[in-house]
Amino acid sequence: MERRLTLSFFLLLLSVSTFADAGSIGVNYGRIANNLPSATKVVELLKSHGLDRVKLFDTDPAVLKALSGSGIKVTVDLPNDLLFAAARSKSFASTWVQKNVAAYHPSTQIEAIAVGNEVFVDTHNTTRYLIPAMKNIHDALFKYNFHNAIKVSSPIALSALQNSYPSSAGSFRPELVETIFRPMLDFLRQTGSFLMVNAYPFFAYESNSDVISLDYALFRENPGVVDAGNGLRYFSLFDAQIDAVFAALSALKYDDIKLVVSETGWPSKGDENEIGASIDNAAAYNGNLVRRILTGGGTPLRRQADLTVYLFALFNENSKNGPTSERNYGLFYPDEQKVYDIPFTVEGLKNYHDHRSPVTGNQHMTTPVTGGGGVSKSSSGNTWCVANGDMGKEKLQAALDFACGEGGADCRSIQPGATCYDPNTLSAHASFAFNSYYQKNARAVGSCYFGGAAYVVTQPPRFGKCELPTGTGY
Repeated sequence: MERRLTLSFFLLLLSVSTFADAGSIGVNYGRIANNLPSATKVVELLKSHGLDRVKLFDTDPAVLKALSGSGIKVTVDLPNDLLFAAARSKSFASTWVQKNVAAYHPSTQIEAIAVGNEVFVDTHNTTRYLIPAMKNIHDALFKYNFHNAIKVSSPIALSALQNSYPSSAGSFRPELVETIFRPMLDFLRQTGSFLMVNAYPFFAYESNSDVISLDYALFRENPGVVDAGNGLRYFSLFDAQIDAVFAALSALKYDDIKLVVSETGWPSKGDENEIGASIDNAAAYNGNLVRRILTGGGTPLRRQADLTVYLFALFNENSKNGPTSERNYGLFYPDEQKVYDIPFTVEGLKNYHDHRSPVTGNQHMTTPVTGGGGVSKSSSGNTWCVANGDMGKEKLQAALDFACGEGGADCRSIQPGATCYDPNTLSAHASFAFNSYYQKNARAVGSCYFGGAAYVVTQPPRFGKCELPTGTGY
């Protein structure tokens, strides 16, 4: 029996068919808490939700044993306080690998070792030990013939960048380039490894909520931000941050280095001055991020760079210091109940909707700054849906076909000889169809997405003599 496709399901099919190999979602399993379930229960929790990648911050034997035979891919960590010993002594590195890797792999599928974490901001000044430690750990893996299966890297914070805005100006801190980054990137290239990056749009939004749109930070519909340096339009702060790192790599001629997002997340609760920290925003960020990653497509700068992304974090961790947000990044409460309901798999995305709540309190919503300034978007004002020409002809055409077919858009005006047939361009026709669908659906959240092929504007768009109408009655 013929059945009408929902928009979300269509977009999922469109995205998956357009990009054969999409990205991958994992989760950080931190344990700075005194009320967490046993490692055995945690493994069952991961499996029950389809999470097949986990990143640890240590090499706890109970956790590694519980993961044995689970089929879950594991990243382990050599903590910062061991960098000096691992750098100074090959025998220490060899013993560490024997006790913490060889004793479990391959039954526990260890796929990577994070040597240190955000070393450049570590107050104990361990930066100079990083490269020797990475090399010694890799040499130890070589002895066990694990060097091809297990990659060695080190997560960097975005503070390792000298410039991150606009994305095209991305560059590493000058004092780290020759001493750290070139040797590390050479090592990653030689060993076929990847650069780990911790990226948190929340921090950028929290500090700049007067100029950064909440929609832009949460992967929601927005007019986008045009990068004056490369001409690309960005529809999410996450993509802009990742492309700043890609630009920094390109500036040093390391375009071939792949990237893994080793941490990203959004807190579900915060102190009064932590603007944007809420359950609704955390659900939107992580849910829309999962959709963004699992439907593939890379970033505006690296369209084929499907990303592996580790959400931070599995649980709320009640023993962490710092502001309230630090204890509220969890996807789950310690009793294993979800803090908010989002999917982690392609199958789960079929029924996923980003449920926007009314804006209250300090959740500022303004249009992103684009060049000479932005326009404040009123929730009661008219908006239109137009095609994103950066997405490519195939995706635009597939979305246009859906809008005029199963989507039920009124596409009579773009037929040959009709009032909006000229200009006869894919972008103009798609914009008319997308806008018809958007208006017929009362400009509902999610009705101007089309897998990233469309976005909302606040000024009346015109194509030739054809001005796109607004209102639900056309």
